[in-house]
Amino acid sequence: MSTPLFISPEDIIHCIKLSCQVPDLVEAIARQKIIVDAAKEAGIKVAESELQQEGDRLRFAKKLVKAADTLAWLKKHHLSVEDFEELVHKDILAKKLAFHLFADKVEAFFYQNKLNYFGAVTYEIIFDDRDVALELFYALQEGEVSFQEIAREYILNPEIRRVGGYQGIKRRGEFRPEIAAAVFAATPPEILKPITTPKGVYLILVEEIIQPELDERSRSNILQELFSDWLKQQIEKQEILIDLEGDKNSQPVQPLTQPA
Repeated sequence: MSTPLFISPEDIIHCIKLSCQVPDLVEAIARQKIIVDAAKEAGIKVAESELQQEGDRLRFAKKLVKAADTLAWLKKHHLSVEDFEELVHKDILAKKLAFHLFADKVEAFFYQNKLNYFGAVTYEIIFDDRDVALELFYALQEGEVSFQEIAREYILNPEIRRVGGYQGIKRRGEFRPEIAAAVFAATPPEILKPITTPKGVYLILVEEIIQPELDERSRSNILQELFSDWLKQQIEKQEILIDLEGDKNSQPVQPLTQPA
């Protein structure tokens, strides 16, 4: 019978330090402390019904259908039922604080940044050789070959090749600036003249331009963006002390983000 392998809290902390995860964990802890303090100051509370609803949503998202599934998941992550309730409570607190701080600012932010919320449905093939890309572009213009035929021949990634280079719906900010300028000036369906970038030469089919709309998904994304920016600013203002060795006289850590 093999000897059990014992892992102590000190082992875990040491491993986190050696894997260079401390800064990320410090930021996550700082974010949570800021949320709790700000929510308390704003008088935000979490009702039992909200805990139940959010707990059910979280279990559904993690496919924890049965009670046994939930218990197995908790055991895997070394969490108690009370820990799970605390996790759910913190999630709700963050959402309610975000809504409290920024719900009335979402619409103005959307219209001030409307250009960033245009979307495009595109297909793309990346070449190393601009001459090859140009030759194929002109062949497309003459109807000698289809975009899908080129994709099948020149895309190496099998999954992307199977869908003909389909990129899904991407917002303006998800494109390289030089590509975004061409994509959002297109009249779909249109194949763009090859665009040279440091990553290669892009041959792009613009299938559709999607007009920006302030729907529930956009509202949620903007709310989260505003809240994340606010949290980042709050963290930058803090002097953060870390006590990894049980020393209450710990020195201030370096700022999580360096000033520009």
